[in-house]
Amino acid sequence: MKKRILVISQCFYPEQFRINDISQQWVKRGYDVTVVTAIPNYPQGKFYDGYGLRKKRTEEYNGMKIIRLPIVPRGNNPIMLCLNYLSFIISGFFWSKFTKLDVDYVFNFETSPITQSLLGVWYSKRKKKPYYLYIQDLWPENVESVAGVKNKFVLNLIGKMVDYIYKYSTKVLATSESMVEAIKSRGVPQSKLEYLPQYAEDFYKPVDINNVDEEIKMQIPSTNREGKENFNLIFTGNIGYAQGLDILPKVAQILKGENLSKNIVFNIIGDGRFKSNLVKMVDELGVTSMFNFIDRQPAIKIPQYMGLSDVAVLTLTDNKVFAMTIPAKLQSYIACGIPIIASAQGETKNIINSANCGICVETGDEVAFAQSVKKLMVLDKGELNKLGSDGQEYSKKNFDRELLLNQMDLYFQ
Repeated sequence: MKKRILVISQCFYPEQFRINDISQQWVKRGYDVTVVTAIPNYPQGKFYDGYGLRKKRTEEYNGMKIIRLPIVPRGNNPIMLCLNYLSFIISGFFWSKFTKLDVDYVFNFETSPITQSLLGVWYSKRKKKPYYLYIQDLWPENVESVAGVKNKFVLNLIGKMVDYIYKYSTKVLATSESMVEAIKSRGVPQSKLEYLPQYAEDFYKPVDINNVDEEIKMQIPSTNREGKENFNLIFTGNIGYAQGLDILPKVAQILKGENLSKNIVFNIIGDGRFKSNLVKMVDELGVTSMFNFIDRQPAIKIPQYMGLSDVAVLTLTDNKVFAMTIPAKLQSYIACGIPIIASAQGETKNIINSANCGICVETGDEVAFAQSVKKLMVLDKGELNKLGSDGQEYSKKNFDRELLLNQMDLYFQ
């Protein structure tokens, strides 16, 4: 008889998160998978076409059953975001109390907000099933450092909720060693904690430029209109406030006045709440010609964009939470064998240095970032490829999908 897994994740297909692939791999491994999620609306803040309060509330996708709870879309302001979080808890509460679904394991893919994890606790307590919590975002630290909440009463309240969730978790899995230590400091026993990094889906791999679609080649041109060679830097993913992308227009402004051998282009692929601000900042600093904004693309196409690019960009804002975080795009980048230039600290910096796959400067240091761009520009193709291949080797040794999925299977046993 198939073992049954209930996956809880506020974001799921067609939203692009790694839990999509984890769930599909479980189906291939013989599990019966049911996903409880929300109506898709991330990151643009409105329901995806074809979905709504009365449309596609249940769905089957690649062998999985998907149940979509009614929510308020995230919108583009803090009030709507709070309503989005709250509506999922309310919908989840009633679902957990009245559902007849019976499973063997409950697995919660916890991106912000951690409030979504209450649904997993309520269901697992009622049904007396083991509950596995996979931490992507650390709370209450995330609320304090990222959202800027300083009210002690509010933080203590969130802290008590977090402790309640940890208490009723069978296992707490965290995506970095630093997160494991932070959770342990809250009194969670070591026997309940495990380090389980994210992996990159198998379509993240180097792509031969000859195999890239012509349409994508037109979006990432190798030369500008005057025939000067482009040095293409690429950023992919959510364009939010946490990503610290405001450094890039400042870097471009520094590089603009210099007589460089190549034409620098920052290719920004994605969508998010900060995108309009970033576009405005690029315009105000007079560096529009150095930026190429491309709409959000299916994840499976991203390796082709990387294949046409020289260097991948990873930036984060300066706070202690992000120093403990390994952003998912880092695994995607190194799996594709592309050199990285980053503005980050902590776990991200350690991996880039250990993998010898690029350059990482201090968070927010636009001068050092600009100098690093120039260093990478003068490297020949062979030297850039060596950085990329070193990163790919590190990925195979540390973020292998089969190895990590086998580890999850052991937790279930």
